[in-house]
Amino acid sequence: MKAVIELEKLTKSYGKQRGIKDVTFTVNEGETFGFIGPNGAGKSTTIRTLLALFEPTGGHAKIFGMDCVKQASEIARDVGYVPSEAAYYDKMKVKELLSYTGALYKKDCKKKADALCDKLGLDQARRISDLSFGNKKKVGIVAALLHSPKLIILDEPTAGLDPLVQQTFFEILGEENKRGATVFFSSHILSEVQKFCQRVAILKEGILIGVQGIKELRETGYKKVSITAKEDIPADYFKTENAAQLAQSGAKASFIYKGDVGNLFNRIAKLGVEDAFVEEPSLEEIFLHYYE
Repeated sequence: MKAVIELEKLTKSYGKQRGIKDVTFTVNEGETFGFIGPNGAGKSTTIRTLLALFEPTGGHAKIFGMDCVKQASEIARDVGYVPSEAAYYDKMKVKELLSYTGALYKKDCKKKADALCDKLGLDQARRISDLSFGNKKKVGIVAALLHSPKLIILDEPTAGLDPLVQQTFFEILGEENKRGATVFFSSHILSEVQKFCQRVAILKEGILIGVQGIKELRETGYKKVSITAKEDIPADYFKTENAAQLAQSGAKASFIYKGDVGNLFNRIAKLGVEDAFVEEPSLEEIFLHYYE
């Protein structure tokens, strides 16, 4: 497989503040690759260092086989980037900004920009200053995709988008991937990554703690469980290697579960259950209890 992104011991230090250290992984051509971790884990720092917006302290990174620092301008021609937060020329209208963006790539991107705006429900006649945060995010998405990049880098792209627009956004990403684009998707929302990505790199406190296939992540999926039984639950009933953050008092118990959900449901069924609630835990909860 041809590598599109290659990170080798990539390090960015801010002195006393946390950065990233020795981050190493590869993203293959045509892959949808997730990059997850709690807020503050170093995801944005990694991306900005990868895009030569920050100077690395150590290690190196390549995109399309080219050095990310030395050949940054050449790499940028075929990369679409949606930052977690973006600032635009407020006095410009959306159509003016998109036309300006297309001109930077020396391409006629109007047809694709119009199609993307239609799909996302973005009014090109409005001024940037009048847009909500969600609509500004739409502008960023269109600007990143209008030149049909070979690599799409997304940093928390769904923030500010309502659920219906998020669905449309993922449909657009799927179309771009079918076209041949490689997608690098950074998020702190596990469900987004599980639905869309093939593999995922997991970052905590600036350190890469693993690269995992989504199939494996799903098979050993995490669940946050809350149970109310009709009678007091035995003290050690849920004390297994698959349960963490166990909080139990009388007939109530809550914990984070990793493992076969069928086994969990069988165990719950043996109790006289009055109420049970199973949901996806936050990534912060997962990292706290499984990646210490």
